[in-house]
Amino acid sequence: MADKLESQTSPLSDPTGSIRTACLLILCALAVSFTLYLGRELFVPIGFAVLLNVLLRPVVRWMRRAHVPAAVASALIVLAIFGAAFGAGYVLAGPAQKWAAALPERMAAARSRIDKLRQPVQQAAAVADQLQNASSGPTSGPAHGASSQPITPPAPAPPGTTWVARVVGTTTTILSETVEALLLLYLLLAADDLFYQKLLRVLRLRRDRTDAARAVGEVESAVVRYVWVTLLINIGQGAIVGVVLWWIGMPGPLLWAIATVVLEFIPYLGATVMIALISITALATFDDAGRVLAAPGSYLLITTIQNNVVSPIAYGSRLRLNPVAVLVGVLFWWFVWGTPGAFLAVPIVATVKIVADHSERFKPVGEFLGE
Repeated sequence: MADKLESQTSPLSDPTGSIRTACLLILCALAVSFTLYLGRELFVPIGFAVLLNVLLRPVVRWMRRAHVPAAVASALIVLAIFGAAFGAGYVLAGPAQKWAAALPERMAAARSRIDKLRQPVQQAAAVADQLQNASSGPTSGPAHGASSQPITPPAPAPPGTTWVARVVGTTTTILSETVEALLLLYLLLAADDLFYQKLLRVLRLRRDRTDAARAVGEVESAVVRYVWVTLLINIGQGAIVGVVLWWIGMPGPLLWAIATVVLEFIPYLGATVMIALISITALATFDDAGRVLAAPGSYLLITTIQNNVVSPIAYGSRLRLNPVAVLVGVLFWWFVWGTPGAFLAVPIVATVKIVADHSERFKPVGEFLGE
């Protein structure tokens, strides 16, 4: 009798219900993914505002202990961010203009060198086509029904029109999303711990409130530590990359150093983009193969040492995530939100892991995301 009851209550005894549950979970995941994708212009500023709120919350608390109102402290922080962004743009405007002015010439030089490298392959392909045509025999003329009139290609768009439209559209989007994120950041910082207190009030059970408070504290600590440790590591790596590329003779070593600091926030993809850009620039700049290979090779060596020696020591055991899960997370959020999603991917993955570790139902998710 007991075995009969156990077989009736076992989840395996109802395969239809298990299949239905799995299908509902898949449909729910797809619906959430498409919602995030379609609403990226709304969710991206919110994501950056929440991340900056977590990072800057300790500063607001310190200023409040100095008897500065939360609204005033929040306004000062937002103005400081504006000032830092304006100062960085002013300092980098000159080198960026020089690099952009020389970009067409360098791209043309790189294209010509790549074409020289492709010539043997193209010649071999032409010989193969000739042999194939010779083996197939001569043709008797145009195919039946084919028009003998030449096809007039559509008139090309004015040169630069599409490029300018894309740049203007992208710049407008970035500025609008930046203003939205900073405005929301000010409101979140000025609200202080209001939303945190509301979360604890919504939870009725004392155990749930304790778990929620612990999870929020761990998320804040992990995200703050990850961002600041990553920033310090990237600054060190960027300085080394800038010095090495300057020694090799690459143009714009300062820009390469800053690009390293920014792009290394994107695991795996950032280093890949940097190596590709350095390779193209080196191919367009240098004539000897040694320096062409030395520029991307040095960056590959530096980032390998950083990822396998420096980062594990700096992050410690608390911030170690599964590399496969991190890469999948970066690809997913890059697909959903583009480049901003790739920057937010690791904090989101770390947050999901910590929240899952504090939930009995989702502990397998946390186990998968952990190292």
